[in-house]
Amino acid sequence: MAGQSTQRKVRPWVTDLLLGAGVAVTVSIVITANEGGRHGPDQVAYLWAVGLGALMLVRRRYPVVVLAVSVLGLFAYYAAGYPAIGLAVPVAAALFSAAEHGRIAASVAAAVLVIVVSVVFRLAEGQDFSFVVGYELAGHVLLMGAAIALGDSLRSRRAAQADARRIAELTEARYRHEAQARLRDERMAIARDLHDSLGHTTSVIALHADVAREALGRDETAARSALELIRSTARRSMDDLRRTVTLLRSPGDPPRTVVSLTNLDAVTRAASAAGFDVDVRVAVDTPLPAPVEAAAFRIVQEAVTNVVRHSAGSRVQIRAEQHDDQLTVTVSDTGSDPAPGTEPTRDAGSTRPPTYPEAADGRVEPPAVVRSGHGIAGMRERAESLGGTLTAGHRQTGFEVRAVLPLREPT
Repeated sequence: MAGQSTQRKVRPWVTDLLLGAGVAVTVSIVITANEGGRHGPDQVAYLWAVGLGALMLVRRRYPVVVLAVSVLGLFAYYAAGYPAIGLAVPVAAALFSAAEHGRIAASVAAAVLVIVVSVVFRLAEGQDFSFVVGYELAGHVLLMGAAIALGDSLRSRRAAQADARRIAELTEARYRHEAQARLRDERMAIARDLHDSLGHTTSVIALHADVAREALGRDETAARSALELIRSTARRSMDDLRRTVTLLRSPGDPPRTVVSLTNLDAVTRAASAAGFDVDVRVAVDTPLPAPVEAAAFRIVQEAVTNVVRHSAGSRVQIRAEQHDDQLTVTVSDTGSDPAPGTEPTRDAGSTRPPTYPEAADGRVEPPAVVRSGHGIAGMRERAESLGGTLTAGHRQTGFEVRAVLPLREPT
């Protein structure tokens, strides 16, 4: 791919260089013939030929300017009395370049101007009308018209190719979108089947669990049979679940971040990259219930995100401590109390404390609550959904988010 990109960048310059060299050489050969004119060719005449060729190097950027300079240069050449070189040969490349870049009107106008001025001056000098108009004029017109037509056809073909590429890209995108939609619909159908299957399996397990509970101590055979049925049903359900999840999982799906307090690297990495010193301390004695650990992880994630966005401090502390039957999660930064009525900002290397607006009830809250209401409100909903609490506010050391999550279901 890199080679193709380099080739595309170099090819236009090579083409322009070859075209310029061809123009310079062709005009120089015609000048060397030394036909007509008041005096023979000299260094200035050949430098003029080289100048016409050099104009081709900028023909893509300034096609109309190149055409105008070529026409004026042709008039100046003949006015200086140098040998005749015709009309079409010196300006053919300029006409082609202008037409290639869509300047058809400028090309036609330049060709007509050159022909009219040439015919008028030659007839004014007393040259034979039949020779000038009947013999030479047709050849000049045909050559100039061919140059313009070639440039316009090349432009039209490139435009057609570009349209074809765009159509192919759009068609491919549409097919890809339809394929993704079909895959998404298939996955939804599989998910619905999985939901129905798990719902049935759970009902069967719950029913036979009640049978086993009633049979304990009275009918050991019935209890054992019910437990065996529960075990086999659960095993089949897990096998079905694994197969279904394998179908739903795409080969290119990125690995998911493990939601665990022991895996806070993904959370703290953003704060470290923003210039904060991150101090993490997790003191958990026993494995936490999955919902509690997931909620604690998301609370830490949201709180650290708020620190990175709004705090002007330089340090953030993360604490997770287990006390008896509850987990306490604390995230605090080193910003100081704000001045009411100002907005929080954080500049790289700044030591200015974060500032937050004052709420209507006199409490000072971060912009996540005052403006959008999603940051701290979302964390509070997570904590309260588990029977816990969450507080957020300013302390002497800065802003602090503190969540207390019970490890047991409330009675």
